[in-house]
Amino acid sequence: MTVRVGVVGGGLAGVAAALRCADAGARVTLWESRARLGGVAGSFRRGELDVDTGQHVVLRCCTSYLAFLDRLGVRDAVTLQDRLDIPVLAPGARPSRLRRNGLPAPLHLGAALLRYAPVPRADRLRVLRAALALGRVDPASAEADARGFGDWLAAHGQSARAVETLWDLVGIATLNARAADASLALAATVFQLGLLTDTAAGDLGWARVPLGRLHDDAARRALEAAGVDVRTSAKVRSLTAGPDGWRVAVAPTHETHAQAGPGDGSGGEEEIVVDRIVSAVPPTVAARLLPEGAFDLPQGWAERLGSSPIVGVHVVYDRRVLHHDVAAAVDSPVQWMFDRTGSSGTRAVHPAGAQYVVVSLSAADDLVGTPLAALRELMLPALAAVLPDAASARVLDFFVTREPHATFRAAPGQAALRPGPVTALPGLTVAGAWTATGWPATMEGAVRSGEAAAAAALARPLVAAGVAR
Repeated sequence: MTVRVGVVGGGLAGVAAALRCADAGARVTLWESRARLGGVAGSFRRGELDVDTGQHVVLRCCTSYLAFLDRLGVRDAVTLQDRLDIPVLAPGARPSRLRRNGLPAPLHLGAALLRYAPVPRADRLRVLRAALALGRVDPASAEADARGFGDWLAAHGQSARAVETLWDLVGIATLNARAADASLALAATVFQLGLLTDTAAGDLGWARVPLGRLHDDAARRALEAAGVDVRTSAKVRSLTAGPDGWRVAVAPTHETHAQAGPGDGSGGEEEIVVDRIVSAVPPTVAARLLPEGAFDLPQGWAERLGSSPIVGVHVVYDRRVLHHDVAAAVDSPVQWMFDRTGSSGTRAVHPAGAQYVVVSLSAADDLVGTPLAALRELMLPALAAVLPDAASARVLDFFVTREPHATFRAAPGQAALRPGPVTALPGLTVAGAWTATGWPATMEGAVRSGEAAAAAALARPLVAAGVAR
């Protein structure tokens, strides 16, 4: 008997789960309320410009995500550095670099840290000692989960300057939280996996094409080739366990997609019956959608898990001002900068020589509600201060993207609010970067969660009258 699987949500977790189930021989239907796949790691068209909803990077240690790209047939669309090399810019200062050497971890970053000018010379040995101590933290322990990363850094001799210019340089981008607000367990996970255990693990990568080409276009092709019925612009209204399986009530949304077809949620509300459900939706949606008793979690768990925003500032200059593919900044409102000229279609829209720079601002609670004009007034001088050529360049376009709920809040104590893939209801599993993946909210965590939820779904017996048979 062919197992019928319904996947709710078309972000990376949902796509990974659907592919894993289809590859195992299941008959899979995937519903996504938006017109496109990819979730917060997608892109959209702004006139003739391709705009990513957020600037996502990949590390060499993100093995599940890289294998996912292989499965989609687009691994060659992502660049990985041969060796971790991050230019760090600051107003009025010579550029610094965080570049690894070929020594075994954690020695591979020792020389770079000892020469890293933004951290005072007297603090640099303390940074190295703290890094070694962080490598000994057990990220799975309740004590590490309950403790704040900022508190731990202070206890290990880290000055406010070292936190601001080094620990937060990495931590804000990967955790979407400042050290003062972050869980030690999640911080230890990031630094151990990316920087402290394997020499090449932290080598940085990024997409050379719009993210939608990977996580929407290529994902659609792979899903449909695997026999998955992909239904975008289709919102799942309810899930109910019945005598013949899980009943899924679906209604169309008003979004459209250039590739939408007859199976994409057009028409009225319908009910579909499947044997297994993989829920791959955000936590607040899961709390509303999933039947009572799915989780053994405290009341209001989704609100307590919370969310943290990311803001993207997009600037098109009339000339080249950023002389790196990616760079970071300190002592500035600017955090991370990306040259997206080649991937966005800029050259077809703007004059020759124009450059499209994106500034990614994580943990942007104080900026996500700021009006466009105020952000322009803040960010253009800040960019000119770290990119001298921007001071004389003409701005051809300026706009902002906002993801108010980009990730869960990586605060202390959140591990108890992140369920594993198996629920208390037979045939129902959950996925999403917010679940208990062992990772913070990253593309790697999302893919891992989808694969774990699919494996758990296929391993469980079928549902009949709400019980296993």
